[in-house]
Amino acid sequence: MASLAFTAPVLPGKLDAWKEFHDQLDGLRRWDFEDQQRRLGLVRHRVWLQETSEGPVALVVQEGEDPERARAILASSTHAFDVWFKEQVMELHGIDLSEPPDVSSITLYVDYLHQAGRRGPEYDLPDFNA
Repeated sequence: MASLAFTAPVLPGKLDAWKEFHDQLDGLRRWDFEDQQRRLGLVRHRVWLQETSEGPVALVVQEGEDPERARAILASSTHAFDVWFKEQVMELHGIDLSEPPDVSSITLYVDYLHQAGRRGPEYDLPDFNA
C-alpha cells in the first residue's frame, strides 16, 4: 500500500467553513465520501488541523494502491460529489483539484508502527493498526 502526504493551508476567514465541510464528510455526506474513496482506490484518508503562526493548515494523508493516480482520477471526474468536493477544496484552500497536482518533493524519513496486541478505552492514542 502506498501513502501520499501533503499540507493545505486553510484560507483566511475560512476555518469555520472548513470545519463544516469536514463535518459533512463525516456526517450527511459520509456515504458519498466513502463511495468516492472506493472509486479512487483509497483505503484510508486522514486529515488533521494544525494551528500555526501562519494560520490553520490541514495535514492530509491518503493511503491506497496508488494515491497519486487517485488524484488524477479525481481531477477529471464529473461525478456530482467529486465536482462538489473539488469546489469545496478550491473555496477553502485555493487548490484546484481539476488541474495536475503541483508535485513537490516529499521524502518519508520515519515510519514506525508498533503492532499492538489489544486496544481499548484505556488508550488515548489513535488506533494506527486499524
